Amino acid sequence: MRSATGPARLRNPIGGLSSGPGRPLPLGATVVPGGINFAVNSSVSERVWLVLMDPDDGTVLAELPFPDRYRVGSVFTLRVSGLDPARVGYGFRVEPYPGQAAGTRSPVLLDPYARGLAGGGSWGERPDYRSQLVVDHSQPDVPRPGTAAEDLVIYELHVRGFTRHPSSGVRHPGTFAGLREKIPYLRELGVNCVELLPIAEFDETDNTYTSPETGAPLRNFWGYNTVGFFAPKTAYAADPTPAGADAELRQLVAELHRAGIKVVLDVVFNHTAEGNHRGPTLSFRALDAPAYYLLTPEGDHLNLTATGNTVNANHPVTRALILDCLRGWVTRFDVDGFRFDMASILARGTDGRLLDDPPLLEAVAHDPVLAHCLLIAEATDATGVDQVGCFPSYGRWSEWNGRYRDAIRRFLLGRPGSTKEFAGRFIGSPDLYRERGTAASINYITCHDGFTLADWTSYDRRHNEANGEGGQDGIPDEESWNCGHEGPTDDPGVRRLRRRQQRNALLLLLLSQGIPMLLAGDEVARTQQGNNNAYSQDSPVSWFDWSATGTQVDLLRFVRHCTALRQAHPVLRGRRHPVGEPPTGWSHPPVSWHGERPDEPDWSDSSTLLAVLLHQREPAGEADTVFVTANTGDRHRTVRPPAPPTGTRWHLCMDTAADAGADSHPAGREPALESTTLRVADHSVVVLAAHPDERT
Repeated sequence: MRSATGPARLRNPIGGLSSGPGRPLPLGATVVPGGINFAVNSSVSERVWLVLMDPDDGTVLAELPFPDRYRVGSVFTLRVSGLDPARVGYGFRVEPYPGQAAGTRSPVLLDPYARGLAGGGSWGERPDYRSQLVVDHSQPDVPRPGTAAEDLVIYELHVRGFTRHPSSGVRHPGTFAGLREKIPYLRELGVNCVELLPIAEFDETDNTYTSPETGAPLRNFWGYNTVGFFAPKTAYAADPTPAGADAELRQLVAELHRAGIKVVLDVVFNHTAEGNHRGPTLSFRALDAPAYYLLTPEGDHLNLTATGNTVNANHPVTRALILDCLRGWVTRFDVDGFRFDMASILARGTDGRLLDDPPLLEAVAHDPVLAHCLLIAEATDATGVDQVGCFPSYGRWSEWNGRYRDAIRRFLLGRPGSTKEFAGRFIGSPDLYRERGTAASINYITCHDGFTLADWTSYDRRHNEANGEGGQDGIPDEESWNCGHEGPTDDPGVRRLRRRQQRNALLLLLLSQGIPMLLAGDEVARTQQGNNNAYSQDSPVSWFDWSATGTQVDLLRFVRHCTALRQAHPVLRGRRHPVGEPPTGWSHPPVSWHGERPDEPDWSDSSTLLAVLLHQREPAGEADTVFVTANTGDRHRTVRPPAPPTGTRWHLCMDTAADAGADSHPAGREPALESTTLRVADHSVVVLAAHPDERT
């Protein structure tokens, strides 16, 4: 950002410009007949200047005052004719500049509504941001996938990390274009929705920590520190310009849609990159801090996010900005939904207290432009608030179900009381979402924040020394188990158990009612070497190593069979929670619980065996029956499954204890079960499906 400590003289070397009153809406810079309309809201500013800059190097070319007579309410407006929309950078200065002497103008500020930010450069370059208008282009005419929420399999990935590794083999590693080349892989994996970590413009160089090994600056790799809420990150484009990022993202979304894959964006509206009073003044703080931030009566930042500031999300001005931003991502790029980081902040009022009926959440839920969008809340914040199961939903919001994550981990480790706990999570957490249906629960075992699945089976404790914070950052206790050895090992028994536990976790996740979410790389045992907070690791620690698709071919095949199994069995994808009472004429209820013998479940605290039968028939849906049994104990169990429906017999779909190649079978080609009992090995899961009995 260009800065100034005192009043700047008017400079206008651009010839042929003329100006007049503008329109107060839409805010930001908009192409109008004969010129560009500029509108910026600031209730605390007495004077505002439009700063025009060279789009390539940021040189200030002109500073034009917004005449007070063109002001509409608190919106300063100006229409400037004679500008080429594709060849102009711009910003604003305001007076007074908060915290400075009277008569001091602010530095050049970014437009909160800027659709593009120039000056970001390629990845790792210190940015010199300036707002830039991006001329609208029509989105490619590709139909949006119509996949129902309960049929989704979400895949969380980092745009740069997914193809940055040299093994990716893409033409433009670490970019939207690179991700586009990997769409065939996603289709073969069986996912039909990608959830992209933040792609709005952020400054990856703002990390203050350094590598303890080399002393080199670490990066803000994840990007949860937004600079430009409306602007795609230019460093994620092969052409790292606002126009290049805009075009490449449009093309990426179109090609994902063509492949039947929805696109959900991870958005960060709980804080901004300005930090606290010691952070940079980029825009919001100077334009209208009381509107955009939660402040104490003394004017200090309320820090409910552990980042230095907290967005005042339910202030009418900020609420309008967030809604406009969401609509912009939908109308410009045709995205299918959003995951809201620390969404409990969005439920707080202008005094910082949680609201029972937050206006922003209701407005998002009922906005007509967003009516098709999947809305996912991370229903927590940095204060310890946990709204999982009670987040204000308005019949629309889903949630990252952290209680599912905790329950499946405890169950797989055989913890006391975990069998009964996980049983409720397996059928969609009806205790949390009974009135909202199964799709309200986004089920996951791992995500970007924490251990990868391979590391969850390999480490008892975090190993975050590389982050430069003394190893004390990240989640202290992940309910993990190293299976007998901390970190890498050649011990065949430990390795065998880790492979089995990974398969157990992935299989149960993809069998559970609700929407499953996979972390990119878990299907090939990606490791972060025990780092469970790799936000700063722009390195092979965080990158997807594509050579693993060859070395982990058995696990990859297994996961593909798991997603195919889910797709083949509608009983695994119910919209409503299954109940235990059989409708008239049904041989089995929608859900029934068993043990070593039918109808004898063990709900004791010491239980390590879960056996469940899911069943449906018309008119509830296509006739389908699946039996799942999971043994999390240290000895094998003999289980007698219930009889399948009349005219069918059991077929073996999955057995995580079997040798590679026999641990899973393609949907529709499962071998018939010849015995009336199952030998369920220690730490294993077995799945049966009822198919027509060809013998009758």
